Amino acid sequence: MRGLIPGELAKGFGFFHSKPSSAFSPVAVTPDELGDAWDGGKVTLPLCVDLNGKPLGRANAGVDMTFEFPDIVAHAAKTRPLGAGAIVGSGTVSNKDADGSPGKPVADGGLGYSCLAEVRMIETILEGSAKTPFMHFGDTVRIEMKDAEGHSIFGAIEQTVEKYEGAA
Repeated sequence: MRGLIPGELAKGFGFFHSKPSSAFSPVAVTPDELGDAWDGGKVTLPLCVDLNGKPLGRANAGVDMTFEFPDIVAHAAKTRPLGAGAIVGSGTVSNKDADGSPGKPVADGGLGYSCLAEVRMIETILEGSAKTPFMHFGDTVRIEMKDAEGHSIFGAIEQTVEKYEGAA
């Protein structure tokens, strides 16, 4: 789908076909429920991403965040009204390594990644080609954020890639 982005942007339509329908967590919370993890503009907790039961990412959502939510909402509201229940996203959660490099996989002592396209891009830059495959039928991804006591905040998103068999 990322291959559709250049054509869509060239026509001025923005992202539509290049961004599939999204999955959202089963629970929504307000910032006041996040306690000290909410700093007024972002959530400062790790986002746990597991691929087939193995840690892919543990990046902290508040570290290295380019734009905070008040700025994102203000930008989105420049050209349209945002009604109650509007969902505004911040993009992929990603952290730099301590030396400023793009980070390391969890298995190598890093915080890992929250997006396979990001992993593949970093591999291509550092190694000349992508080594990590995209997901295949049967693969499962689990995404969850936990508070300091280890309790799930939003509930988990867990999905398995399945072949579409068409309408019944």
